[in-house]
Amino acid sequence: MDTRGRLVAGSHNRNEFVLINADEVARIKSAKESSGQECQICGDQVEFTVDGELFVACNECAFPVCRPCYEYERREGNQACPQCKTRYKRIKGSPRVEGDEEEDDIDDLDNEFDYGDFDALGPHQVAEAVLSSRLNTGRGSHFNSSGIPTQSERQSAPLGSEIPLLTYGEEDSEISSDQHALIIPPFAGHGNRIHPMPSDPSMPLHSRPMVPKKDIAVYGYGSVAWKDRMEEWKKKQGDKLQVVKHQGENDGGNFGGNDLGDPDLPMMDEGRQPLSRKLPIPSSKINPYRLIILLRLVILGLFFHYRLLHPVNDAYPLWLTSVICEIWFAVSWILDQFPKWYPIMRETYLDRLSLRYEKEGSPSELASVDIFVSTVDPMKEPPLITANTVLSILAVDYPVDKVVCYVSDDGAAMLTFEALSETSEFARKWVPFCKRFNIEPRAPEWYFSQKIDYLKNKVHPAFVRERRAMKREYEEFKVRINSLVATAQKVPEEGWTMQDGTPWPGNNVRDHPGMIQVFLGNNGVRDVEGNELPRLVYVSREKRPGFEHHKKAGAMNALVRVSAIISNAPYLLNVDCDHYINNSKALREAMCFMMDPTMGKKVCYVQFPQRFDGIDRHDRYSNRNVVFFDINMKGLDGIQGPIYVGTGCVFRRYALYGYDAPVKKKPPSRTCNCLPKWCCCLCCGSKKKKSGKSKKETKKKSKHREASKQIHALENIEEGIEELNNEKPSSVSLIKLQKKFGQSQVFITSALKEDGGVPEVASPAYLLQEAIQVISCGYEDKTDWGKEVGWIYGSVTEDILTGFKMHCHGWRSVYCIPKRPAFKGSAPINLSDRLHQVLRWALGSVEIFLSRHCPIWYGYGGGLKWLERFSYINSVVYPFTSIPLLVYCTLPAICLLTGQFIVPEISNYASLVFMGLFISIAATGILEMQWGGVGIDDWWRNEQFWVIGGVSSHLFALVQGLLKVLGGVNTNFTVTSKAADDGEFSELYIFKWTSLLIPPTTLLIINIVGVVVGISDAINNGYDSWGPLFGRLFFAFWVIIHLYPFLKGFLGRTDRMPTIILVWSILLASILTLMWVRINPFVSRDGPVLEVCGLNCD
Repeated sequence: MDTRGRLVAGSHNRNEFVLINADEVARIKSAKESSGQECQICGDQVEFTVDGELFVACNECAFPVCRPCYEYERREGNQACPQCKTRYKRIKGSPRVEGDEEEDDIDDLDNEFDYGDFDALGPHQVAEAVLSSRLNTGRGSHFNSSGIPTQSERQSAPLGSEIPLLTYGEEDSEISSDQHALIIPPFAGHGNRIHPMPSDPSMPLHSRPMVPKKDIAVYGYGSVAWKDRMEEWKKKQGDKLQVVKHQGENDGGNFGGNDLGDPDLPMMDEGRQPLSRKLPIPSSKINPYRLIILLRLVILGLFFHYRLLHPVNDAYPLWLTSVICEIWFAVSWILDQFPKWYPIMRETYLDRLSLRYEKEGSPSELASVDIFVSTVDPMKEPPLITANTVLSILAVDYPVDKVVCYVSDDGAAMLTFEALSETSEFARKWVPFCKRFNIEPRAPEWYFSQKIDYLKNKVHPAFVRERRAMKREYEEFKVRINSLVATAQKVPEEGWTMQDGTPWPGNNVRDHPGMIQVFLGNNGVRDVEGNELPRLVYVSREKRPGFEHHKKAGAMNALVRVSAIISNAPYLLNVDCDHYINNSKALREAMCFMMDPTMGKKVCYVQFPQRFDGIDRHDRYSNRNVVFFDINMKGLDGIQGPIYVGTGCVFRRYALYGYDAPVKKKPPSRTCNCLPKWCCCLCCGSKKKKSGKSKKETKKKSKHREASKQIHALENIEEGIEELNNEKPSSVSLIKLQKKFGQSQVFITSALKEDGGVPEVASPAYLLQEAIQVISCGYEDKTDWGKEVGWIYGSVTEDILTGFKMHCHGWRSVYCIPKRPAFKGSAPINLSDRLHQVLRWALGSVEIFLSRHCPIWYGYGGGLKWLERFSYINSVVYPFTSIPLLVYCTLPAICLLTGQFIVPEISNYASLVFMGLFISIAATGILEMQWGGVGIDDWWRNEQFWVIGGVSSHLFALVQGLLKVLGGVNTNFTVTSKAADDGEFSELYIFKWTSLLIPPTTLLIINIVGVVVGISDAINNGYDSWGPLFGRLFFAFWVIIHLYPFLKGFLGRTDRMPTIILVWSILLASILTLMWVRINPFVSRDGPVLEVCGLNCD
């Protein structure tokens, strides 16, 4: 959409539409759908029948095949559709073949036995005739339906004028003219041929000599090399097909099993090689891991058998509490462990992707991608960070006409708008620099700050000079952005005004119209080298008081709608404003899965792992979250795919619209004759039940037929108001579509285009009006947006909920881990900010648990697999673990203070069970680190922060979620900055007091006091008390060690007194003090010696 570089603002509800500082609106050229179809076997256009309708060979799947290929397949082939394997039925005008006797629904006596005069022809003449009809299709030929000319045509044809070579209409440069076969049938001159031959009858036709040892059928007609070339081609295709079949046999991490019935499959040459493959974990690593899991289950059963049969009567409340906590931990472990049963990794082939979709000399056939960047407050999310993210998107290694970047400014800040304007200007210099020298990463802030040899592998003589110049340009760009930020610190009383004097429409953040601005792309702005740039679109949705805007999820849905009207790419990528593209080929990596013709149809999204910059080397608070991204997500990829984590994810737009995944046809189910006798009575139930079931099946089939219709549509849906169900009138379908998608006719048209493409509209003004309408605050009222369509509302963690709904519709997702991380972002590295981030995630899980979308009871009967459901259940119940975890961390201190314990005196059998349990826990962790490629430091930091977050953020999230959902009370925990230090990782040492710090601090104090009291008590009571003390001390030290990073962050910088020294100093000082009290040498053990006073006091 071209707005001549002007800002478009308006409100659909208030009937306002303003084009700020604009002279005219340019004409918009929309993409047109092709009206015809190509044959998927030979590539020619599918012809029309005498009735003016498109020829359809297969009535089951409408697989595009032209009539000559259909005739040849019925006569010489396996008589079945290449896609659905359904036997071809005889179509009117086609000759009857063997097997057609049962088909009585076609009455065509004139043609059903018209095979042409085959008896009068030799076998080679028949082949030539069929080929001639194939080459002459659409060129004015008048052959009959069988492809064989009639007797009269043969008699009237001249002897030879034009002979087609069997090279698909192209001369072979390697074959000389004297090698062409000239055994010409008498009818070979019919039609408009490709290679004209001299028609002078006086010129003799010399046939080439043939090898007598070879049969004439081996040569065929055409060139000598034809037979060998055909045999070689068939062999290659067969080998590639076997590769595809091999990839489809293993269904564990595959997309569609061995479903080779994809309509694109016959078109593939090199594309028959899969664009990606699974890399299963080696059996030497995964088999011991699974064995340890099963062994751990057995030991866990023995452990609970002992614990339940041996209560501690002296401390029954403590024993009962500990057993309840341990049972909860066991259930939580099962939910977390078994989704990791089938871990896999994947590998992509970018060269095959280019070979298939970027053929030399022709436009790129890669699919278009709309990229969404979301931001709210430029004071919390610096514009410079957002600008770097946008620059990395504009410089991505992908066809520029296939990329559109949308920036959602949900705060309607003029600072963000002006920063994007500066960014678009700097992009004209930065993008060509990146592509000319192929630099990585393409976010200038991180490229210029990386501490590596930037001259490595650089051979261009001008690189150093241009790099210095570009660095200077970027520093000037940073100064301009910083100047904008400084100016925005103080807002004028009358509000901001634009350069032309127009008041900024977003001066009131909570009450402003929708705004759209196209900075780059169709408005003629090119880079400094004259090359086209990707489009950059600024979007700020309308906000009015009294409307629910649904935060980030609502902003993303607004982007989905406005992008459908402007560009309507079939795929979407969403990134946070602080997550830049670190690998310029990230989009190509995703397309290896999305555009794979044999596997990609069922993929709803491709999730990339999150990687971070600016984190301290030790990763004190487990900000990298390596265990989750490198172990848990790989396990989910082997089931139905990873969960959506909110950023770095490429979506299929069609899946976001709430459609079901394509369903693979299943073989016919067993009938009553195949079932046992006792089951027959169940099948002979009332007709009422059967009719009810048939209605449900019909409804379900019609729903799936909708998706199938989008894939194999035979008619144009350009107007966008085509019916979804063939049995119902279009008016009913339009009402359903409006109820689902809203009132915008242009958006409804776009939503029906599974492969993308912008619908045609009457005028540019109408297009702008529709774009403003779909971002209005009341557009989603009484629609399925946020319920079944787009990002799902109802939780602050809309990412989990959105991915869960897609998996329930039968889609699967893919986890892609390129060698070079695809995206990188920033993470809060100080303790308080990290705890608040975890609090937000846990709060969203509690909201999902208390909603109707809870995976414990939602989505049955859909396409969600059981182990995938386990993972989603674990993702929403983990905050509830905070209660047993807090209690369990308190028990060691209570035991030390009271002298009681949760376990009685253990026997040798109990000792073996306890030791086996601890060893199996350690072995499971070690084997996970081995196949997941995770270091022991990262694994241990994850374990520590699981305890820290569990007793603080998860606990507060549980309380806050219960108050919000059940009581309607919103609570916020404020963060107050107390101090800051300068230097590297200075943010790590910022101390911000928050109420989240209270529970872990309390646990630390009571456990340290418990250790001191326990040791002093053992000293007082003698040697016999040391044995039971060791069990209590073990659990107390387990708590203290897990909370050590919290204590370290609580105390401050590492260049002061080391934390461990301070902790042990306090601990040992307390113990020595108590010991001094116990063994004070100045106090007699027998008490003071009393003597008789010698003075007479009377």
